[in-house]
Amino acid sequence: MTAPIRVALVDDQQLVRAGLRMVIDSQEDLTVVVEASDGAQALRLLADHRVDVVLMDVRMPTMDGLTATARLTASPDAPTVVVLTTFDLDEYVLEAIRAGASGFLLKDTPPEELLAAVRTVHHGDAVIAPSSTRRLLEHLVTALPASSAPAQHAALAALTDREREVLVLMARGRSNTEIAADLFVAETTVKTHVGRVLAKLGARDRVQAVVTAYETGLVRPGA
Repeated sequence: MTAPIRVALVDDQQLVRAGLRMVIDSQEDLTVVVEASDGAQALRLLADHRVDVVLMDVRMPTMDGLTATARLTASPDAPTVVVLTTFDLDEYVLEAIRAGASGFLLKDTPPEELLAAVRTVHHGDAVIAPSSTRRLLEHLVTALPASSAPAQHAALAALTDREREVLVLMARGRSNTEIAADLFVAETTVKTHVGRVLAKLGARDRVQAVVTAYETGLVRPGA
């Protein structure tokens, strides 16, 4: 049998961790191997325990999830980080995504969506609850000025027309299957385009590519 996906829970609320553990450990292919109550403790424990996916709260004592995410993802062979959030933590979530988190989940996400998200990011795809991703990104970016970073705009200019089209659809929360249907192409073709978009933008995953699309003004909230 395939080894279960190893998960770390980082949240300062014990009841939240207990609930997450109960949901995750109920699955044969998932197991919680680390629990931490703040970012500093998480970094210490993760130095000695190999995990695949980290569910990271944002506001915690001693070291917040933003700082912990940046330090964790800067290390080689870092696990995938998914930020747990509510709408009132928006500005912190965007910074966590910039710091290397592969996505985010609302804390009231249904258990089945949480489980699907853990499996999804573990298999290398950062598309987590596309409708929530789009809603949160739009809410985040409305408070931010458009990026004037020359490197971002130069990378965007390097995209072909079809690659820009794919990026726009990604930013609108479309999955590979949905993009393939929209563009009347094979899903394997879409995966190729997505890979090229990530490479040209220097994005580690789809979520960071979508952030670039919003920050450069390629996609506008509500569009």
